[in-house]
Amino acid sequence: MGFHTLLIRRKEMKIILTYGWYALLIAVIGDLLFSTIFSLFYKEYNSLTMSISALGNPQSPVRMQFNIWMFIEGVLFLIALPALYKQYHSTSGWMTNILISCIAVFAIGACIFTAFFSVNETKNEVTAASKIHGVGSVLGFMFFLFVPLLVAILSLKGGEKIIGGISIICFIFSLVFFALFVMSDKEKFANTVVSNEGLWQRLNLIFMYLPIAMVSVKSILQIH
Repeated sequence: MGFHTLLIRRKEMKIILTYGWYALLIAVIGDLLFSTIFSLFYKEYNSLTMSISALGNPQSPVRMQFNIWMFIEGVLFLIALPALYKQYHSTSGWMTNILISCIAVFAIGACIFTAFFSVNETKNEVTAASKIHGVGSVLGFMFFLFVPLLVAILSLKGGEKIIGGISIICFIFSLVFFALFVMSDKEKFANTVVSNEGLWQRLNLIFMYLPIAMVSVKSILQIH
């Protein structure tokens, strides 16, 4: 391999990694930002009591825009995987493989599937599409739930104590809010603070996303 070819490949790899970190940051920020923006154009939508996925139901005036964004978000997560692999594989190859697998399941199950298989406006309406959406979403969230813990362990093993410590805290909070999110649609919690499904989902996402957002920002700053 010639020196010129080697330089070109290094440059290409740097571009892939740089775009990967930007893609990851856009995905996590965009998920919360766009769901908030779309909700402003859907009068019947309540951000506290309704899940983010409800923005894509057949009666939603922002269904098309929401579904397009969910597809883009899933693709952005997948684009980010090489950057995450490069960041952590030297610390622990098998753990890094689990990390990127968890993110990939979330990208496909909770994002891309959402773009094609929508929930209905109310949970009483059950269709084949809503069932597929439910399975993909549940699997995606359950796998992504462990991302903060994996980032914590990998960061601590790599000497990143601050990111590792914050990630552990995020993992604990994400577990709490995920539990509340699951409990929110139970009949016995109706008309209580626990029934705020949308609130718990958003808080869950914030704490699941924060560790990889921090890693993204740090990596981008190091590249530049």
